[in-house]
Parts: sequence; structure tokens; C-alpha cells
Amino acid sequence: MSKPQPEEVTQLLLDWSNGNRAALDKLFPLVHAELHRLASRYMAKERHGHTLQTSALVNEAYLRLVDQRRVQWQNRAHFFAIASQLMRRIVVDHARAHAQLKRGGGARRVSLENAAELSPKPASDLIALDEALESLAAIDPRRSRVVELRFFGGLSVEETAETLEVSTITVLRDWKLAKAYLYRAIRNAT
Repeated sequence: MSKPQPEEVTQLLLDWSNGNRAALDKLFPLVHAELHRLASRYMAKERHGHTLQTSALVNEAYLRLVDQRRVQWQNRAHFFAIASQLMRRIVVDHARAHAQLKRGGGARRVSLENAAELSPKPASDLIALDEALESLAAIDPRRSRVVELRFFGGLSVEETAETLEVSTITVLRDWKLAKAYLYRAIRNAT
């Protein structure tokens, strides 16, 4: 199957926003491969043996996307921006739940000497990134969105600019400053 044109995806999103359920049925096969690539990017950053699988992440994100009742889809970039945000939430929620289980939740007792082997470092890294991103959102929501769209969503500078309705220069500047902020926030948290 050839890659769908952005205009085709945008039209189906607009039709879906206007209540056309058949548009949703046509949309999912067109965006599934890209959602899977997006999920693969998320999962590639996770530790080996992670219990959340790529297909499960795609399916969970799809279920949450379908459940979005009040979204007026603007275009393909807007759709993938929301999808990347949902996937980020799913992965972070999964990491938090996993970290919570490691802190108690029926876990077996481990000696102090063996504790380092069980350290939930990848999950805590993701949680630290999420907390830093939330703190950035509190002071500069647009820069936070640029990170979500570029890093988590895999959108290009141009697609990010279109989604946020700003210039590409603004996106590049926000991207640079946001990365510096996140680096400092994560470094200071550890």
C-alpha cells in the first residue's frame, strides 16, 4: 500500500470531526503504519524487555484517539501531535505504574547488595523527563509543545510550525531553548 497523501488524511479527519463515522473506518488503515513508527520510536528508548509492546501502545493510543469527542481535527500534523501526546502519556503512566510496583505492591524483599541490579533507571529517566517537560509547560507552554511534537511526535520543523501556527525560525529557537532547559532540569533532578 502506498503512503497516503497528507491531504487525504486531513480530509478524512475533517469528515470524522463532522460526524462521519465511515471516515474514521477509512482513516485508521491509512495512519496505522505511521502510528506504529511513532510507537516504535517511543519503545526504542525503553529498556530491553519492557512489558509494554509497540502494538499495544498503538492500540491503546488508537482507542484514546477514537474516544476524543471534542477535538476538531485541523490536519494530519494536528492528528499526529495529539497521537504523540497520548502515546507519551501512556508510556509515562506505564513507567509510573511499573515504578510503583517496584516500590512495594507485593514485591519481594531484596538485600541492599542486590538492590542496584533491580534499579528502575529507564523508567525513572522517563519520569524525570516527563516532570521536566511538565515544569517547562508551566512556564512556557509553546516550547513544551515543540518538544512533544518534535521529539515524541517525530514531526518536522515545518509540520511543527504549521501545527503551532508559528514560523519555522520560532520552532528552531524554541527547540534549542527547550532542550537546554530540559537538560538542566533533568541534571538538577538527579
